[in-house]
Amino acid sequence: MSIGTNGTAPTAIAEWNWEPQPKGQALINDLVAEFISRCPAAAELKTRMTKDSGTRFVDWIDHITLSRTTEDIADRLADAGFERRPHPGAPDCYVNEKGIFPAIVLWDLPIMRIAIKVMSVADFLFAQHIPAADHIHGTPGSQLRMVCAFHGNNAELWGVERHGTRSFQPSSASPSSPSTPLEFAKSISAAHHLELLRSRRRDFATDAQGFAEINRLVDRAIADLGRDWACDLFFESERNYWQSRNHAGQFQYARQQALGLGWANHDHHTYRSSRHCYKDMIAVLEKLGFHCRERFYAGAEAGWGAQVLEQSVTGITIFADVDMSPEELLGDFAHEGLPPRDQLGTIGLWCALHGEAILQAGMHHLECQFDWYALRDQMHDIADIRTMDPFTTFPYLRQAFTQGEHWRVAEKRIEMLLARHQITPAQAEDFRRHGALGSHLENLERNDGFKGFNQHGVSQIIAKTDPRRQTHGDGSPSVALSR
Repeated sequence: MSIGTNGTAPTAIAEWNWEPQPKGQALINDLVAEFISRCPAAAELKTRMTKDSGTRFVDWIDHITLSRTTEDIADRLADAGFERRPHPGAPDCYVNEKGIFPAIVLWDLPIMRIAIKVMSVADFLFAQHIPAADHIHGTPGSQLRMVCAFHGNNAELWGVERHGTRSFQPSSASPSSPSTPLEFAKSISAAHHLELLRSRRRDFATDAQGFAEINRLVDRAIADLGRDWACDLFFESERNYWQSRNHAGQFQYARQQALGLGWANHDHHTYRSSRHCYKDMIAVLEKLGFHCRERFYAGAEAGWGAQVLEQSVTGITIFADVDMSPEELLGDFAHEGLPPRDQLGTIGLWCALHGEAILQAGMHHLECQFDWYALRDQMHDIADIRTMDPFTTFPYLRQAFTQGEHWRVAEKRIEMLLARHQITPAQAEDFRRHGALGSHLENLERNDGFKGFNQHGVSQIIAKTDPRRQTHGDGSPSVALSR
């Protein structure tokens, strides 16, 4: 079930009823095939993406630039669901907001361009052994940097690095244009705020103090850089923290970064929250520019729900999980809050064991877009990282977690749960000896531009990640794993 955000009744169910967009995907596939046939270096990179990182070229594309004279392009765009949305530097920009697709830009030149998303154009050039640093468009550390990496037959592959902007016009229009003092000052300020966010204190005597510190840092970043740039930096720091605690993430990041790509293929970031902190977490996210999308309820047997949020400028999506009852779904739980209760579900127990995801624990999982089968097999064969049974196997959506990381649980948290009779003495001893499930990397493949999620499958997999279900009598994990 998905509903809108008016919080009164399920009148807006259809608003977020995402459907596959096969016509949109067919157009993108045709354009990519034509481009690859005209740019051998891009074809080689496409092969390496799958072979060396388990990813697909199409999932890295930021935008495609075509000549206005391309045959029947106006009709093809309209038939595939693309609509004109002018952007700075790209007055003829077309987007399909019903799915996840790259933008398509029309211009007067006969050259076809594909620009792929990278976390750093400098890292991309270094990884591809391209000595073209002086050809980068955009000030170092600025919101938008672009560089041409490969040339073909009237075809160019570019790398684009974005930090909270959908513009197509870098601050310095050409490599020969000098950067202004203001541009350099902004870049230095951005680096400073990233340092503050990456090194922020996460553990406080009370959660209220932790949220006060988050808001202080976020407010300062927004005042200096604006909401969207601050949002980009915040989630770069959040991925850094999650990765520091997740072996599968470290392994996969190294493979993607070996190609100079980083985490630019992120799909959504998942946070878990206790009921009493949920409203405060949503407030921080909305301050960073997120709007509430569909809601999820996983069913009475699961006992949890989620608000999906999206920041359209940064392209960041949040899955915000919390223990809840079915009747609470129809209220404005994201803003009115949820009162504490004695019984802990899967989400509440995880937070009680590890802390709030936005504070002490870090994200429960990061999900990126992959070639699902390639990533599963490569992680197993190269690093013996196993994958849990998939919880979605639709043609347009495949999802699975890597085997969960076990984190040590602080004794004070175990004692608190025992005192409240929220865990048994046997469970407490198990958490002391073995820790508790902490985080995952999620392997996701989207097809036909599908932008939604699988509610039923999520319910099943969340149940499997409940720490109370873990057993260690023979040293084996408690959940079913597959290659």
